[in-house]
Amino acid sequence: MDKFWRWVTNEAEEKTVRTLHMEGYIAESSWFDDDITPKQFKTELYGDGQTSDDIVVKLHSPGGDCFAAAQIYNMLKEYPGHISVHVDGLAASAASVIAMAGDEVCVSPLSVLMIHNPAMFISGEVSDLQAGINLLSEVKESIINAYEVKTGLSRTKISNMMNAETWMSAHKAIELKFADRILYESESADEPVDGFIFDKLTVTNALINKLPGIRAKIPQITAPKATKETQQGGQKATEIPVDQLEKRLELIKNWG
Repeated sequence: MDKFWRWVTNEAEEKTVRTLHMEGYIAESSWFDDDITPKQFKTELYGDGQTSDDIVVKLHSPGGDCFAAAQIYNMLKEYPGHISVHVDGLAASAASVIAMAGDEVCVSPLSVLMIHNPAMFISGEVSDLQAGINLLSEVKESIINAYEVKTGLSRTKISNMMNAETWMSAHKAIELKFADRILYESESADEPVDGFIFDKLTVTNALINKLPGIRAKIPQITAPKATKETQQGGQKATEIPVDQLEKRLELIKNWG
């Protein structure tokens, strides 16, 4: 069976600790397969019965189905034992929602969290498209609930972060309270360390901001163009004004 989770039990410790390795894409298809169901996940979560073993969730995932993530989130929140989520590498999209279920959320110094708006493919007439828009809006509100409970941030701020597709380093996740502590670091640091946060437009904007300096140094940018000479094996270039490049970059920015 192709599952996106697996369990490891450490009975050598004073209190039994089970580790849940949750890796890969979350249940795009296998979650709804006859063999892979929320019921089965819940059975494995509780083991042989109503257990209170502590659980460490080792999470590394680009995300996946938001409804599957919601079910996992609820199961982890309702589990009677202590749950510590360790973000090993990436907790993006739906995986970031699952991370919020931990009684404690720990991030590796190298890990990254990403939150963004839910998405879906919609086709049909106007009423079908509007129904899809309404669904996405409601799903977004439900996702904001999980982030709000964990971070205490305002819904408006969280919504804006999702709109921008926000990526957070370990230290930034701590600062914004998406996580509680960084793994492998001492309990007390001499001074706070700044983390990074960026969205998908950052690189484009940075390049646009550099264009005035580029314009001063290079009046025109050249690029190859197919001409009669190049067809015959020659090399000829055509000139592309910088202001035209600026317009293209603005289009990219607005499209995102």
